[in-house]
Order: sequence, then C-alpha cells, then structure tokens
Amino acid sequence: MSRLTDLIAKAKAKDPQLGADLDQEFKQLSSRLPFGLNFERHSPEVVELPQRPFRKGDKVRVLPPRGSTKKGDPRLWQIKAIRMGADGKLVDLELLNVQAPEAKTVPLDDLVVVAEFRDTIYPGLISTGRVQRGGDKPHHTVINGENFHVLKALTYTHRGRVDAIYIDPPYNSGARDWKYNNDYVEGDDLYRHSKWLAMIERRMLVAKELLNPADSVLIVTIDEKEYLRLGLLLEQVFEGAKIQMISSVISPSGAARNLEFTRVNEFIYFVMIGKAAPVKTPDDMLFTDTRTEKENRSPIWNQLRRLGAGPARTDSPSKFYPVLINPETGAVVGSGPAISASQTRFDYAPPVGLVAAWPTMTNGQDGRWELKRASFDARRADGHIRTSEKGKSGEWSVQYLRNAQIERLASGELCITGRSAQGWLEIDYAVDRQRALYAKTVWNKGSHDSRTYGSWILRALIPGRKFPFPKALYAVEDALRFFVAGKKDAIVLDFFSGSGTAAHAVMRLNHQDGGRRQCISVTNNEVGADEQESLRQQLLRAGDADWEQWGICDYITKPRVMAAITGKTPNGEPIKGDYKFTDEFPMADGFEESAEFFTLTYETPISISHNRAFERIAPLLWMRAGSRGRRITKLPAEGWAVVDAYGLLVETDAATPFIEAVQQTESLRIAYIVTDDDRRFQALARRLPGGVEPVRLYESYLTNFSFTNGE
Repeated sequence: MSRLTDLIAKAKAKDPQLGADLDQEFKQLSSRLPFGLNFERHSPEVVELPQRPFRKGDKVRVLPPRGSTKKGDPRLWQIKAIRMGADGKLVDLELLNVQAPEAKTVPLDDLVVVAEFRDTIYPGLISTGRVQRGGDKPHHTVINGENFHVLKALTYTHRGRVDAIYIDPPYNSGARDWKYNNDYVEGDDLYRHSKWLAMIERRMLVAKELLNPADSVLIVTIDEKEYLRLGLLLEQVFEGAKIQMISSVISPSGAARNLEFTRVNEFIYFVMIGKAAPVKTPDDMLFTDTRTEKENRSPIWNQLRRLGAGPARTDSPSKFYPVLINPETGAVVGSGPAISASQTRFDYAPPVGLVAAWPTMTNGQDGRWELKRASFDARRADGHIRTSEKGKSGEWSVQYLRNAQIERLASGELCITGRSAQGWLEIDYAVDRQRALYAKTVWNKGSHDSRTYGSWILRALIPGRKFPFPKALYAVEDALRFFVAGKKDAIVLDFFSGSGTAAHAVMRLNHQDGGRRQCISVTNNEVGADEQESLRQQLLRAGDADWEQWGICDYITKPRVMAAITGKTPNGEPIKGDYKFTDEFPMADGFEESAEFFTLTYETPISISHNRAFERIAPLLWMRAGSRGRRITKLPAEGWAVVDAYGLLVETDAATPFIEAVQQTESLRIAYIVTDDDRRFQALARRLPGGVEPVRLYESYLTNFSFTNGE
C-alpha cells in the first residue's frame, strides 16, 4: 500500500467523510496516468536493527517466540521505559500511529529496534577488523549495514566525489532474493514491481548526490524481469545523462525458460554523467575472442562522399563542388568552387588536362561530400586525401582520413610509411600498437562466464561457502575499466555488494597499472532464506552471535575480500589457481592492498555534540579525508592531533601548535575544528594553508543529516 493510501486510511479514522472524499479524488487522479514510468511510491521502508542497543524513545517491533516461523507483529511501538523485572529487563511500550492508545509490557529479549526511512539517522562506524598490505595506499572499506542508511552516511564523507558506482541489485525474480519491510517479496505479490521500483528509486536519488557531477558513471546490471522499468527510472532520476544498455553473455550454456527462449545474457545500464565516456580499447567485446587482430581492423581510408544521413546535394549545397584530378596519375590537385543550385555538374568545365570528380550517389542523383571545400583543401595539402581505383562506373572515387584516423596518427597507433607519387600519405597500423576502438553494445566474452569465473573463483577463495549467482570477476573488471582506466585514484562504490566482486575487480585494476583506486563495498548481514529456517529450529534469532555468523557480510563478503588480498583462504591455506586474462598470476600472491571492515551504528545528536560518540564518528572523519594513513581514534589529551591525511582540533586554545603541525604535514587535506563559535571557526580557517579544507564539527555533521535525510 502506498504512502498516500496510508494517509487516507488515517484520515478516515479521524474523519470518515473527509477520508471518503480524499479516497474518491485519489481514485480519479490515479486513473489519469501521465506519460512515463508510473508506480506506487510505497511507504518508506522499515528496517529491523537486531544488534542495535535499546534506548528510551526507540521504535521497536515485538518478535515472534523463539523457534516460531510465523511473522512477528508488524505494528510499531515506542519504548516509554526500560526497567528490571524478576526474570530480566522489561520494556513498557506504547503503540504508534493509532487513534486509541494501547500499551503493554514485554521482555527486552522479545524486541527489535526498527528504523523507518523517514527517520533522521546519525550514523557511526565500528571497526570489525582490517588487513594491511598496501603501504600508503587508500584503504578499501566494507560496511555492514542497511544500504540506504550507509548511502546517507556517505553523503557526509563522499558527496560529489564518487567516480563510479557499480551495483548488481536484486533482480526481483520472486525467488526470495530480496526483502521489503523485512518480508520477502514473493512472485505473486501484486505490488512486486512497484515495491522494487520504490526501493531502487530511493537509493538512486542518494547515489546521484554521491556521484561526481562533472565526470562519473553509474553501472547497473539487471535481467529481463525489470530492465524496462529500470531504464525508465534511470532516465527520470538522471535526467540529462547519457544512458546506454549493453547486452552481455554471462552463461553460454543458458538458463532454461518454460516455453521461452533460453536466456544466456543479462543487461548492463551505463549512466554517463557530465563528460564521462568509455575509453577506447583494443577489445570490441563482441568479436575479439574469435577474430584475428588483422580481421578486427577496419580500413584506414573512408569515402569522401556522404554515405550516412543527409547524403543529398540539397542537404548541404556548399558541399557539392568538383574535386580536380589528374587523370594520367590519379593525383588530387585541388577543388573548384561549389556550383549554384541552378547549375548541374555537366555545366562545369574543369581546367585543361584535369577531370572533375563529383559526389554522385549510386542511383545517379547528386550527393554531397563530407567536408567543406576549405577543410578539403587543408587535408589535401596534408596528404589526407587520395583517389582509389575507378569502379565499374568508370568514375573516380575520392577518399579521406577521418578525424579518428588523424588522432591515431598523433597517438602512434597509425604510422606514416611514406608518401605516394601522387602526394598522399602512405599509412599502416603500427606493428607494436594495438588498435583502440569503442566497444560494441553486445558483449560476448568467454571471461564473463558467471559459472566459471564467478562461482568457481569464489569457491577457490573461500572453499565450502556458497553464494547464489556471484558475478564473474572479469566481467566487473571490464565494465569498470572503460571508465576508471585513466583515473588511478578513482573512488568506486558498490552498495549491493553481495560477494564483494567489485572490490576484487578494483584490486585487479590497481595491480595492472599501479593505481591507488579504492572501493567502498556496502552489504548487510542478511542470512539466506533456507538457512533462516534451520537456525530458527535451533531457537536462534537475528542478533544472536550464532545467527549473525552466517550472514552475507561475515560469512561471504568480508572473508572474500581478505582472501583476495592475503592470497590465503579463511583456513590459512594458499589459494589454488591463477588469475587469467589481461593480468595472469597466481591467486596465492594476493594484492598489495589494504581493507578495513565496519558495522554501521546509530548515534544520538546529543552524544555526538558532547563528544561521547567520537570513537564511532572517527572512521567517518577518516573516510572523508581519503581512507588513508593513520586514524585519530580517541580525543587527544593535548587538545589537537595531526595524522597523515587530516587533523583534529578539539580545544581552540591549542590552535597555534595545531596549525604549525598542519603546515608541516604535506599530505594533509582536511582540518576538523570542534567549536560552537562560527566566528572563531572562520578565524581559524583563514590561518590554515591553502589546499587544506576546514570542516566545523559537529555542526557540519549534524546539519548534513538533519537536512538531507527526511523522507
């Protein structure tokens, strides 16, 4: 049920006539659908936080008894008091969002804290481990938490700074692959598509805030169940961006569909923001697995006569002019002026000893050249115009070098081997350079087989642990390479991280060119539907340690990232097998990378502003400064501290030694200053060296979430 329907229901409870009138008007409006994507924007999601401590005022749900497979009470209650009872802590509750008040008391163990997506959150992070092999490189980060809330946290640390987002969201197959309001969305749910769209839209809107508006890309994989709706949603959210959809073969053996074609592919949307564009590579992604290098190269010279749209003389009269040729040698010696519309080419008499070539179409009608006369003359002087052998018509064919070929000459991909007797350049592909070209919109790469290079690689990294349908490592690597190949310091985000393939792919890219790219991976610790049934039989619940150990983050994502870096399985054994394609080496070598693992926490504004939550805010300050080097984990006794990437001033009376230390730290980029006095903050900011960003705590943090998180 949509948010508007909820509000109408509440209106009916308070004023039946007003509610009935609103309901009638709503039905009339909903029958008049505008053009475009229309879906129910459901009430903001509710997420259960089983590991969150209880506080007075929290929203909670009452859980079903341990061992039960029934759904719990979906209603929301508010904690009024927590007190000790004979058998443990008891909680006094009051029912929310009802006209008639209702209260009850339940054991603390039977409750779970919930957060509605309209609630303001104040996030923190708790470190749950790290692996360090990357020297002074930025750390990759893996965050365990509800991805919408983590995205909100990242608006404080990475707003407008993310270069690429790669996500593989749930495909909404109806096979219990995702939850909405803590319930699996079944295949027969009438609101299945609109719930999925509402879930995706909320996250896309925040993701848009994180992407660099000048040059960034969003990459989203999807299958046939939602690709049409997703495409429309992306067009609405990212208005003005360039959007292309790729079809990629991921399972050559195919997935059978009842009475349908067998599916071998999935779709990949590329949303290119600002000046973002795919780089050219030697791989066209369609034929290069089977074609030879010679077969994959197209001719260097192209027809000067217009062959594409608008080929007629009337489409561009100024480009209908004679090209003058020496018939004895075939040399292009010049051009004549464009003839008037009242003249035909037969009215033109070329200079003595020369013949005129015209852009005549195959149907005998007048065409037009690709170049204006001035551009033609300039290129002829540079040797970029030539004639080819006369065809069956007996007329001369004129060819030229396009801008792309001239760029290849400048880059060294093409080389000049000499000049012909007629004066044009003789050109060939450089022996030691592969051709660079844009990839095609259909990808057919053996390296993208999700079974061989997704499931099998995961099996080698973390033996005995299964994850449904992991992405092929090299497929993610290739998709990212098109946009971050030239950005060695790129920030990549994956907020549907699952098995952690994107982080692994970023490490591979760094290994290939010495890059310092970092990946932020966001996942939750959801336990699979099948495992949940077994755990409930053992009287376990979400939040119990024996339950949480089987969650996605703790059981799959975190150990996979650690194994990739260290080259060792969770049991300490060297990983068996080699990486293939582009960069081949033993998986046991690992990577010279570092990663840290965090769990999202929920803080109160009072504890933050009074410095009582500093240890949990500290990782966010470190991430905003680039996730590199040492971190200030505790409030400094001296009143200030400076580390590799940032400094923290807690006592403004200690400003002088703090600023001196900042000036001596070349790699420092942010100075956090704790003060309630804006004038004092501005005065200190002016004393900082250029290139150091002053950030006021905790005003900037609290303001960020107070103004950006309301739903």
